[in-house]
Amino acid sequence: MAQRSGLTRGDRRRNDRIEGLRRVVTPDRAILAIDLGEDKQVAALLDHDGRVLGRRVARDKAHALGGLVRWAAEQACRHGFVGVVVGCEPTGHRWRSVMQLADAAGLGFVCVQSLRVHLAREADDYTRDKTDHKDAVLIGKLIARLDCYLPERAEEDWARLRHLGQRRFRLVGEMVACRNQIDDLLSCCWPAALECAVKPFDSTTWLACLAVTVDRCNGNPAKLRRLGRDRFSAAVRRELPRFGAQRVCHKVADRFFAALTDGRGVTAQRRGALERVGMLIDDWRSAIARLGEVEARMLAVLDGLGLTTLVTSVPGVSAVGAAVILAETGDLSRFATARSVVKHAGLNPAENTSANFRGQTRVSHRGRPALRAAAWRAAWGALPHNPVLGARFTHLTTRERDRLAPGQARVACAATLLRWLYAIVTRRESWNPDRAAGIRAGQAGEPVAA
Repeated sequence: MAQRSGLTRGDRRRNDRIEGLRRVVTPDRAILAIDLGEDKQVAALLDHDGRVLGRRVARDKAHALGGLVRWAAEQACRHGFVGVVVGCEPTGHRWRSVMQLADAAGLGFVCVQSLRVHLAREADDYTRDKTDHKDAVLIGKLIARLDCYLPERAEEDWARLRHLGQRRFRLVGEMVACRNQIDDLLSCCWPAALECAVKPFDSTTWLACLAVTVDRCNGNPAKLRRLGRDRFSAAVRRELPRFGAQRVCHKVADRFFAALTDGRGVTAQRRGALERVGMLIDDWRSAIARLGEVEARMLAVLDGLGLTTLVTSVPGVSAVGAAVILAETGDLSRFATARSVVKHAGLNPAENTSANFRGQTRVSHRGRPALRAAAWRAAWGALPHNPVLGARFTHLTTRERDRLAPGQARVACAATLLRWLYAIVTRRESWNPDRAAGIRAGQAGEPVAA
């Protein structure tokens, strides 16, 4: 049945986006499309019909393309245009230098998604050929069709938060790599050590026991049996503050002391493996210390933006978790709707329907993976502490129609959390449980979990 309203909200938003792009990509301006590289920049000057007006190859870094921009402006004037709009793919960091050059010259600047260029290669000439010159022309043609977007011009605080978030991401990856390597080494040469605690890497006592062992055993854990249980426990107690704890779990320590004489594992590899484990423990501890420093700086930026109290008003959401999300989104006010934020994360449902056919709906996964992971982790941590989010999870996993699996429901909760943060930041209002649950003012009854 046809919709009586005519245009949908999506239609109106797309029209607004096109109007915003058209104010930058005007018909009286030529298009300078640049395929960016490390030391080679390939540029093509096009009109809005896709005709190539000129080509240029610059053997310079991206930040040294001022001459290329001036050349494009001169060529555009020769062909009757009043100016130039510059465009490129947002790959790496080079596009930011080009954007700054365009802004300094008073020119418009747009970006074309790399996926758009990739999909357009074969559609353009029915071949899969890829060259820098072809990509430059494709970028220009996509800009002429307004298959582009206006990039974010982040303020200093938001840009700093983004960089700190990327640094944190690297450090978390480093910590995970250290843990995985330690686990692999011990599984090979000394599996009994891993059996001393249910979750070894979450036990400060186990970590202290391991540190004492690798520092003193010289590749042979059985040598530490000479210390005796009491002296071994005392050494572990002295090691605990390095892992942020004070009290010894005697159960874990006793099991670890008993495991010193366990001969299982590849004994020929034990000395070298334990030596390497000692190095990895130092690396892991260093990463933890650097991570704490980075997170402290992120929280300082969040305080400076006046958002700490607002984002932590959501029960179960920590300041660090919110800062990690905002580091990936940037200023949420740049998004038109909360749905745009969810789509930016790749958490929006991707439908597969045609006429009477209804395929399986999946998460699109077309967005920022780091944002998707941050939202998922924040929602996972908030579920036990947030009654509204918990009610939504229960509803999604128990409803009669379109029941979701627990993993799917957690993804939906992650999208819900992003919508909440969007409302909180853009409205500058603390989280309201009634509004979050869908209860209107003056309405009685239980929260709506749909």
